[in-house]
Amino acid sequence: MIPLIDSVSEIEPGGICITGMPFDHQSSYRQGAAMAPARIREGLYCPSSNLWTETGLDLGSMTMLSDLGDLVADDEAQIHPAITRHVQQILEQGAKLATLGGDHAITYPIIEAFAAKHKDLTIVHLDAHPDLYDHLEGNRLSHACPFARIMENGWASQLIQIGIRTMNGHQREQAKKYGVTVYEMHQGEVWKDQLSFDGPVYLSIDLDCMDPGFAPGVSHFEPGGMTTRQVIDVIHGLGGQLVGADIVEYNPDRDHLNMTAMVAAKLLKEVIGRLVSPA
Repeated sequence: MIPLIDSVSEIEPGGICITGMPFDHQSSYRQGAAMAPARIREGLYCPSSNLWTETGLDLGSMTMLSDLGDLVADDEAQIHPAITRHVQQILEQGAKLATLGGDHAITYPIIEAFAAKHKDLTIVHLDAHPDLYDHLEGNRLSHACPFARIMENGWASQLIQIGIRTMNGHQREQAKKYGVTVYEMHQGEVWKDQLSFDGPVYLSIDLDCMDPGFAPGVSHFEPGGMTTRQVIDVIHGLGGQLVGADIVEYNPDRDHLNMTAMVAAKLLKEVIGRLVSPA
């Protein structure tokens, strides 16, 4: 098993850390994603599989890898600053971070910390939805808005979105306003040769980027999505220095036979493998 540690100070210098952020208070349709980190860990350690990545790394034997458990913040008003502080402390150790959400609203405070550490950050975002609303029903912190907040703050030099299939007029305007590169599913795999970047890269994976047939445990079913293999191909194909990633929007209440938990655990293993790789 991956060692569970109690304090940021126990992270190996230059190591890789997993942390859970079980928050879904900004979910617009169904809550349930707060239960996800625990269920993803169950999938990770399920004896039906193992801790080896496809690229040949045994995560169970890596001394540089640790799990900080889940962040706790009882006051909703304090969740955003608590997330940012938590991530800042991890990055101050020189570590790379894989975060288990939670809904997609957590990415906004996470990137606040990453942007302070890494200049010229590229974000690669896999999702059915662009999450670029200026606000959703008056809520500017909704899980439908994180990338509008990130881009308006100038926290990413570029945002690349893959898997999108719900663009409306407002979000097309937002994408144009912020210079977002959007690869919609109806375009085919045009993104495959567009994954090489200079400088630091952050990967944000909303599990509804996949077709519900591959990941049924999400709140927002959107047919016509990516396959599990296509998502793994993105992870393996990223060129540049991957410094962090999140896996969000898994809702165990909507899962079938823990299928999506196992998908999320699989993606986590491959993300960690890519965090280890320098390019």
